[in-house]
Amino acid sequence: MAKVAFLGLGVMGYPMAGHLKTKGGHEVTVYNRTEAKAEKWAAQFGGNTAKTPRAAAAGQDFVMACVGNDADLREVTLGKDGAFAGMAKGAVFVDHTTASAEIARELHAAATAGGFAFIDAPVSGGQAGAENGALTVMCGGDAEPFGRAEKVIAAYARACNLLGAPGAGQLAKMVNQICIAGVVQGLSEGIHFAKRVGLDIEKLIATISKGAAQSWQMENRYKTMTEGKFDFGFAVDWMRKDLSICLAEARRNGAHLPVTALVDQFYSEVQKMGGRRWDTSSLIALLDR
Repeated sequence: MAKVAFLGLGVMGYPMAGHLKTKGGHEVTVYNRTEAKAEKWAAQFGGNTAKTPRAAAAGQDFVMACVGNDADLREVTLGKDGAFAGMAKGAVFVDHTTASAEIARELHAAATAGGFAFIDAPVSGGQAGAENGALTVMCGGDAEPFGRAEKVIAAYARACNLLGAPGAGQLAKMVNQICIAGVVQGLSEGIHFAKRVGLDIEKLIATISKGAAQSWQMENRYKTMTEGKFDFGFAVDWMRKDLSICLAEARRNGAHLPVTALVDQFYSEVQKMGGRRWDTSSLIALLDR
C-alpha cells in the first residue's frame, strides 16, 4: 500500500482515483477545483480530500494528475499552492493529462530540481476504460521512478509501458490520436457508402471485420454510427484539443500530417452541427446529413 494523491476528478480521474482505493488498496487523498466533487468522491470511496494541490501532495509517495490541458497542468503543479511545492523528496508525480511534450519536459526539469520524479503518462481507453480499470498508459521519463509508479498505475491500467525520455508518453499519445482520426474517417466513409448502395450493414461488418479492414473502431462503433447515436465515447471537443497538440508538434518537428489536418477540419464542422459533446465516431454525421 502506498500513500497516493489524485488531482482532477473529471470523467477520467474520478474512477481512476476510485480504483487506486478499491483495487489498489492505497491510502488516497483527492483534490478537485470544485470541492463538492472531491467530497462526493470521498463519501463514495472513503478517501481523504485536500483544499489545494500542495496540501494534497504533502507527504505522499505518488501524486497522480488528470486535468484538461497545459494551462490546467501548470495551475495544479507550479506556484505556491501547486503540488510541486508540497512534493516529498524521492516522491513521484505521474501526469495522466493529454498535454504537450514541451510541458512534460518542463515539469520533468522542475521536478528533478526539486528532488522528486516526474513521469508523463497520458492514457487511452476513454471513459469506459477508466471506469473498467482497463486503460492503456504511455509513459515518458526515467526508468527507476517509472518502475515504482507502474505498480500503482496497475490499479486502472491493462497496459503500461515506458516509451522513452521525458515527453515520450505525450508523443506516443499524439501517434495514438493521429491513428484514430484516420481510422474513424475511413470507417465513416465505408459505412456511408454501404448504406447508399443498400448493403446489409450487419452482414457486411460480420464479413469484413474478419479481414484486413478490422479495427477496434469497427468492432465497437459501427452499430451506433449506423444508428446515428454518438454518446458512447471520447467527445469531439476533446479530440480537437488533442489534434491541435498533434498538429502543433508536427509543425515543430517537420512531420507531414495531411489527413490529420483534414479530419480536424471535419471535426470543426461537427462542432458547428452542435456535436461538441458527441463522440469521435460522429464524423459519419457529416456524410449522412
